[in-house]
Amino acid sequence: MFIPFFETLRAHAIPVSLREYLSFLEAMKADLVTYDPEGFYYLARVAMVKDERNLDKFDVAFAKTFEGLDQITFDEMLEKVDLPADWLQSMAEKHLTEEEKAEIEALGGFEKLMETLKKRLEEQKGRHQGGNKWIGTGGTSPFGADGYNPEGVRIGQEKSRHQRAVKVWDKREFKNLDDTVELGTRNIKVALKRLRKWARDGAHEELDLDGTIRATAEHGYLDVKTRPERRNAVKVLLFLDVGGSMDPHIKVVEELFSAARSEFKHLEHFYFHNCLYEGVWKDNKRRWQEQTPTWEVLRTYGPDYKCIFVGDASMSPYEVAYPGGANEHWNEEAGQVWLDRCRQHWKSNLWINPVPEKYWGYTQSIRMIRELFEDQMVPMTLAGLEQGMKELTR
Repeated sequence: MFIPFFETLRAHAIPVSLREYLSFLEAMKADLVTYDPEGFYYLARVAMVKDERNLDKFDVAFAKTFEGLDQITFDEMLEKVDLPADWLQSMAEKHLTEEEKAEIEALGGFEKLMETLKKRLEEQKGRHQGGNKWIGTGGTSPFGADGYNPEGVRIGQEKSRHQRAVKVWDKREFKNLDDTVELGTRNIKVALKRLRKWARDGAHEELDLDGTIRATAEHGYLDVKTRPERRNAVKVLLFLDVGGSMDPHIKVVEELFSAARSEFKHLEHFYFHNCLYEGVWKDNKRRWQEQTPTWEVLRTYGPDYKCIFVGDASMSPYEVAYPGGANEHWNEEAGQVWLDRCRQHWKSNLWINPVPEKYWGYTQSIRMIRELFEDQMVPMTLAGLEQGMKELTR
């Protein structure tokens, strides 16, 4: 019965294989979710989707597959649903206490429960609060929301309260995860993981399972072997634009900086304002007193570093193209000269721009820097960062 669902996922370009589909069927067979549309949604998603970029596609495919189920009328449901009596009895024995069975039996059983609901839907006029008969909110009626009945039909309630409803008639809406939205720290980490080069260093802290098995077999006794832990050996040099037009982007840049610190053991960072000139700094409070000459940075960090600039590239074109164009001091050489020196020294380089890409063409300085970086400028989105990390690994 789930083959159309599987085919719809494939039709929406979700790389789901037979292995994921069989895992999903196994979970359904194990009754991991029953009578719970939201639980079914999450179970299907965790079984079928292995890449966060496909979550929005999954939601579209899920909605398309099960579209209209919430619009089935009660008469149609009674006509189409034919539940075997022995199955209902076994389910009751599995999930209900003796007291709950007695309460349902007093109403007349499952069939009587459905007939009574149909009758009350026809009889009732308007909303009802409390009580034990009408369809409404509160109370102990078998039908409605925000009340309690051991085996009832939930109607119009935002979410389950006792997880005991036979039918759930709530419309579920799930927010899409789109790779064009701005990022949180977690998603940034996911994107940065693509920029990895594993190496072993440090003390012998990690169990070498293969080596232990081999040594034990050779010696005839347990011979535990250890090895240095694998670490990300990629070296990253981060230049961060601060102040002025970057103020609206502080939060997302902080998230990027935090994620980069946790992902890269070898990370160095410096701040600049608008464009790179002859000096950079590490402490914004003392940026005039404790600047580091850019020439010193070029001499200190070798060409094996990945050089990443983060900034909106939004400024006067003079700040990029002319000596003396900086808005806070007199620069002997144009900003583009320093940017070009960095690109020549660190061949693996990238500019990450928090400004949405659709606006880049309206700012001359963005066009200038993008051209200077030979289109090695990406937006600060999930897709943009992944594209950028791929470029840096070439």
